[in-house]
Amino acid sequence: MNLIVLYKEDIHDGVAEITGKKLEHILSFIKPAVGDTLKTGILNGSIGEGNVTDISGDKLVLTLSMHDTPPPPLPLKLVIAMPRPKVLNRVIQHASSMGVKEIYIIKTWRVEKSYWETPMLEEENLHRQMITGLEQGKDTILPKIEIRKRFKPFVEDELPAIISGGMAFAAHPAANSPCPREVNSPVTLAIGPEGGFIPYEVDALQNIGFKPVSLGDRILRVETAVPFLIGRLF
Repeated sequence: MNLIVLYKEDIHDGVAEITGKKLEHILSFIKPAVGDTLKTGILNGSIGEGNVTDISGDKLVLTLSMHDTPPPPLPLKLVIAMPRPKVLNRVIQHASSMGVKEIYIIKTWRVEKSYWETPMLEEENLHRQMITGLEQGKDTILPKIEIRKRFKPFVEDELPAIISGGMAFAAHPAANSPCPREVNSPVTLAIGPEGGFIPYEVDALQNIGFKPVSLGDRILRVETAVPFLIGRLF
């Protein structure tokens, strides 16, 4: 935890009270003492410091001084086939910590139907994973996550507007072109499931402007491919 993300409702007259699971986490891993200064941020707001003025069994009190803006967002929109539920948490955390602000979780042919029944897709869990990523990346701006369970309508009706004004790449092991490095343009990146996109899906993405790209001979797991590709593109 490199930043403690606070909620506006927990702050009154420049003083924040932290309770519950967040308090348990702070006490376990940061182990603050009265007088310490902790890096803090207000969700969707500014970043600064919190001076620890009180620690008791059920709360931690911080006097805040907020004076910095959060880091700029990464100019990337992520379109990702629904991964295995446990992997989904890691993907959301990675993307959030790296500054991705638009994430679309989509259905593709190789996504197992049972994945859509997972409680990992519930709003509470997605929010928790995004907060974990923001605290890792010292950011406060919450990403937007959209879930789309119909591939064809999403690709044909929504995706053209999403990719407008930038470059669009689809990670695909069979692609002939390597993934570019250090692009100077907004990017929409589509990543398929563990088995990759099927040919129909690749064609559908190409038809609206996506360029299939590969990482070479190695096939990476989704949770590895996401930060690898983002790091390569930017």
